[in-house]
Amino acid sequence: MALLEVESLSKRFGGLTANRDISFRVDAGEMVAIIGPNGAGKSTLFNGLACAHRPSSGSIRFDGRDTAALTPESVAALGLARTFQIPRSFGDMTVLENTMVGALLRHRRLSDARRHAAEVLRHVGLADRAQTRAASLNVAGQKRVELARALATGPRLLLLDEVAGGLNPSEALALVDILRGVHAMGVTLLIVEHVLEVVMRLAQRVLVLNFGQLIAEGPPQQIVRDPVVVEAYLGSRHRV
Repeated sequence: MALLEVESLSKRFGGLTANRDISFRVDAGEMVAIIGPNGAGKSTLFNGLACAHRPSSGSIRFDGRDTAALTPESVAALGLARTFQIPRSFGDMTVLENTMVGALLRHRRLSDARRHAAEVLRHVGLADRAQTRAASLNVAGQKRVELARALATGPRLLLLDEVAGGLNPSEALALVDILRGVHAMGVTLLIVEHVLEVVMRLAQRVLVLNFGQLIAEGPPQQIVRDPVVVEAYLGSRHRV
C-alpha cells in the first residue's frame, strides 16, 4: 500500500528548475534511499515532501491525502516527520527536553510527554545523556537528538536528511543499527544519504537524482553498478 505518492513533481525558483517531473512511491514498511551528487535536487525534494514549500507543478499525496495546502505542522500531525542535514537542536535545553518538543505533538500533558521522550531516548541510545545539554554533544550525539525529536512525534513516515553525514565509520554503523530498530517499530523510512555504505546496509530500494531528475531506481546492488549512476557520480571516465 502506498504511503507516499509523488506524481510529476517539479519545483522552480525563478529560472532555476530544482526538481523536474519526478514520480515515485514509497509503500508502508519500506526503507527507501535517495542518492545523487551535490546539487541534484535532493534537499529541494525533501523540503517539498515535508511541506516546507509547495511544488510548482505535480502532486504529493501522503496516505492518500494531497498535501499541497498543508503546513509542516499539519503534515507532522498526520504522521510525517523529518530530520535536517544540519542538526537543529535547542542547545541550552537538555537532550530530554529537546525530545519532549517532539513528544508534545501527541502528548499534551508534560508528564506524558516526558515519559514518551524518555522511551524514545532509550531507542536511540541516549538514555544516559537525557540530562545533558544538547550543545555539549558531539556531531553523532546531536544527530541522534535530531532523530529522537522527530521519532517522538510518532511518525508513520520518517524523512532522514543525511543523518550519517559527519559521522566516522563506527558511528555510522551504530546509527544503522538504530535505524533498523526504528524500522522494526513499524516506521517507514525515506533517507537522503551520501554515505553509500549506510545506503547499502539499509535501503531496500534506491532512487537516484541528477540535475533535478530521477535517472534510476532499483535495488541498491543494481544501482551501484548502473553505468548511468556511476557517470552521474564520478564522470564518464569511470563509466562501466
